Amino acid sequence: MSPVKLVAVTGKKKLPVSPVKMLAGREGNYSRRGGFSSADRCHMISRYLPVNGPWLADQMTSRAYVSQFSADGSLFVAGFQGSDIRIYNVDRGWKVQKNILAKSLRWTVTDTSLSPDQRHLVYTSMSPIVHIVNVGSATTESLANITEVHEGLDFSAADGGYSFGIFSVKFSTDGRELVAGSSDDSIYVYDLEANKLSLRIAAHMADVNTVTFADESGNLIYSGSDDNLCKVWDRRCFVAKDKPAGVLMGHLEGVTFIDSRGDGRYFISNGKDQTIKLWDTRKMSSNTSCNLGFRTYDWDYRWMDYPPQARDLKHPSDQSIATYKGHSVLRTLIRCYFSPEYSTGQKYIYTGSHDSRVYIYDVATGAQVAVLKHHTSPVRDCSWHPYYPMLVSSSWDGDVVKWEFPGSGEAPTPVSKKRIRRRYYY
Repeated sequence: MSPVKLVAVTGKKKLPVSPVKMLAGREGNYSRRGGFSSADRCHMISRYLPVNGPWLADQMTSRAYVSQFSADGSLFVAGFQGSDIRIYNVDRGWKVQKNILAKSLRWTVTDTSLSPDQRHLVYTSMSPIVHIVNVGSATTESLANITEVHEGLDFSAADGGYSFGIFSVKFSTDGRELVAGSSDDSIYVYDLEANKLSLRIAAHMADVNTVTFADESGNLIYSGSDDNLCKVWDRRCFVAKDKPAGVLMGHLEGVTFIDSRGDGRYFISNGKDQTIKLWDTRKMSSNTSCNLGFRTYDWDYRWMDYPPQARDLKHPSDQSIATYKGHSVLRTLIRCYFSPEYSTGQKYIYTGSHDSRVYIYDVATGAQVAVLKHHTSPVRDCSWHPYYPMLVSSSWDGDVVKWEFPGSGEAPTPVSKKRIRRRYYY
């Protein structure tokens, strides 16, 4: 985590260096660097959270399930239950650059991923077929196999075509592979150049809700499951078939999402036990036991509130290094992330929540530093711009809204609320 500069104050405590002193130091070139270091920049920008607003970016009549900025922040992708996947041009006033109508959708768009070169997008649903779309084409309305071909990548081909759903999909950093987590308890890796599956791992004892590459190398994969475990997979050294490099225990309920810090060492996970946990892979073990008999209640997160008696329980073998509480993880696979490296030094963790809010936590202290209130239904996904103090949240109420600092210079747009029928599934 990026260091925060501190200066001694006479007596007893240290306070952050003021922006005025830092600017004076830059102008006087006191550091002899000719400008701000990356740590200086993060120290400055991270103090100004994107909490003003919200400003309406779009309003749909179906639930928003996924929403993410591209790596350079120029595009924003949002996927909705009603088959729409919209790609907005952020630099052109959030104009819809591509409106994709998903093919063969089962239940909802469960995930999307944009290729590193921003030329292709993949989307998934409760099906073993992952569709890939050329988003670099000039066509705005991309209707599957009518105005454009949405090629289907069959993730079940190696096992005779049986049916399962895919909850999570990610491009590798080089754009050559996809990793996916599925309802058949497995992890899949698809080689896009060879156009075939290259790996299937029988990874967990329940649904694999989330997978991601740990770093740029593509060798390490993190996975999280409804068996309550996070696992680390090293493709360079499979000691035995389907054996992970390590297991991390601590969640009392299923894991809904994992975000890597990008260094192959730290990651965070959201859990149905209503917590986010921070992990250090150096603490992982080979022990895979998770049924320790501490659950004395019946509970289903799809339609029940979390039992009050479970809120203070602690896993007897918790290997996490920090736990963050306050948000709620119910009804759907709610996602959490590290804040951007460029502007905040990954100083914060942020997450959607079933209670219709976005929560921002300080990584080091665990304190809630902001709670964003606007939506009227669960916020399943949210995304912090990689360079600007802007955060976008999307919700089951159909709204996609921007939170900024200091703001867009105009009053937030009034939002007329629609009634969306409530149903309790993933």
